[in-house]
Amino acid sequence: MTRRPGRSSSLWTHVRRWVDPFVVGILLALLVGIVLPVPDGARGVLDVVTDVAIALLFLLYGARLPTREIWRSLTNWRLQGSLLVATFVAFPLVGLAISAAVGPLVGQGIAVGLLCVSLLPSTVNSAVAFTSVARGDVAGAICGATVSNVVGMVATPLLVLGLMSGAAAGDGAVGADGLQTVLLQLLAPLVVGQLLQPWVGGLVRRHKGLTTAVDRGTILLIVFTAISGATAEGIWADMTVGVVLVLVGSAGVLLAVMLAATWWGGRALGLPRDQRVTLLLVGGMKSLATGLPMASALLPAATLAVVVVPLVVFHQLQLVVCSVLARRLGQEPAGVSPDSGG
Repeated sequence: MTRRPGRSSSLWTHVRRWVDPFVVGILLALLVGIVLPVPDGARGVLDVVTDVAIALLFLLYGARLPTREIWRSLTNWRLQGSLLVATFVAFPLVGLAISAAVGPLVGQGIAVGLLCVSLLPSTVNSAVAFTSVARGDVAGAICGATVSNVVGMVATPLLVLGLMSGAAAGDGAVGADGLQTVLLQLLAPLVVGQLLQPWVGGLVRRHKGLTTAVDRGTILLIVFTAISGATAEGIWADMTVGVVLVLVGSAGVLLAVMLAATWWGGRALGLPRDQRVTLLLVGGMKSLATGLPMASALLPAATLAVVVVPLVVFHQLQLVVCSVLARRLGQEPAGVSPDSGG
């Protein structure tokens, strides 16, 4: 009798290690959105609620982020420059090539989604956590991911306008209005949060659960709204098993190419091991938390509904692959050399 609770607790711990409740929530939001389309009358209200949630999220981001972290990150030009090049140059080029290659197989919407993934800034929480597990440069990861998201406020909309404006036709076209929306809905709240940071920053950082709740709640809301809208418009009729398999394979290729490029690129630059790990895990990942709000602000509903799927697929794939890489790197001997090829 006394051993059963221990076994149950151990089983639950094992399940939580491999099953992320947030990912389960995203999958549930996808399923509910597929089987429960939102009526036209309620969709406008839901869109407004989503816009408010996104603005609140970026206000909290700005209030939580110490301004000194942004400036401190600029001191290591070789690492931070490599991260920016990987995120906003190499990734988009690879994404553009893959999108063009698989477009005839998966359709224009999914191809645009794959391209959109490659244009996003780096993830923050996951990249920093994995860098810590892999015994990388955690401070460099924090600064690099932070700068990536700040630069992404301008770089991602410009890349979307430059590379995706001709990728979607009709109602799905990307226009300058998307950039204006980003400035008003994302960047403006972030700046206001930064202005308020000296007074409320400590309070927001002490209550991390608030930002996490708004962060995850906003993502779930965007996923449900976009997928439900797609269901109402009958978009999923062309989503066959073959399309799903090609999508997963394409996301895997995109991730593998960028992980290889950042790891061996760090070696070519002569970065020490800990900074190579940071370049790998920050430069090789993309942010769902920032990406979905940006995509929601930049893209029309018709395009967003299909773009959400590649974003979610890539996010889940990078979590699985990078968690394995981080554990493997963390188990290497402390004195391992970057030239050892690990």
